[in-house]
Amino acid sequence: MDEEIKLLAHKTAETVARKVKKANSTDFLKFGNNVGLGADGTVTKYVDKLAEDAAINYLNKSKTKVNVLSEEIGFLDNGADYTFVLDPIDGTRNAYRGIPFYSVSIAIGKSTLSDVEYGIVKNIPSGDVFTAEKSHGAFLNGNKIGTPEIPDKEPLSSLSLGKNYDKVTISLAKKDKVRSLGSASLEMCMVATGALDYYVVGKEYIRIIDIAASTLILREAGGIVTNVFGEELDMPFSLDERSSVVAACSEEVIKKIIS
Repeated sequence: MDEEIKLLAHKTAETVARKVKKANSTDFLKFGNNVGLGADGTVTKYVDKLAEDAAINYLNKSKTKVNVLSEEIGFLDNGADYTFVLDPIDGTRNAYRGIPFYSVSIAIGKSTLSDVEYGIVKNIPSGDVFTAEKSHGAFLNGNKIGTPEIPDKEPLSSLSLGKNYDKVTISLAKKDKVRSLGSASLEMCMVATGALDYYVVGKEYIRIIDIAASTLILREAGGIVTNVFGEELDMPFSLDERSSVVAACSEEVIKKIIS
């Protein structure tokens, strides 16, 4: 992939993180305010718009042109070969409640999850940066990462619970040690490092923008990403489609979950 496009993704993520961190010290009380509706019909929070505006403004000034699919603005067709699948804030509720676990996520591809060639997920509060390039491995802060070949003897998972629970996640919640952390992209990156053994969203809830970058990162780290039926996950670049997600360190763990 063209180095200029990868650099543009990194600089866009840095711009968003810098803008959000600065606003966190001055306008934090506004972060949770409703400011409209996004392209997918969900409520847009102040912090969502702040982050997306920072990204779009930066991209509009760049000489390197890309299309953009983003949570609030929808699809921007700039006639480019590549599309940035952008989630300006993944973990919005964490951000406006003051929980330091939320990210900016950017994947670079053409039309579907399976053709994503590059991904970056930046943990805004910590500054940690996860990256992957197709067929070149996955990295955390420039250091190569990989899933463990054998899961921990006491598996640790992250599950989507609350109003998004289903019979699969409720069943899993009764077994291993469980967390529910509130940022799909970061939770999948935790699986990529071995911090978590698996992450599950049982309902058809997840959008392409939530997981496009982290799916590549986890797969390049040696992990597996399917839907709840065990089918290899693929999604078009569209805000209209939602899916369940099972992200795990190995195929063996996937089989245990879907059974």
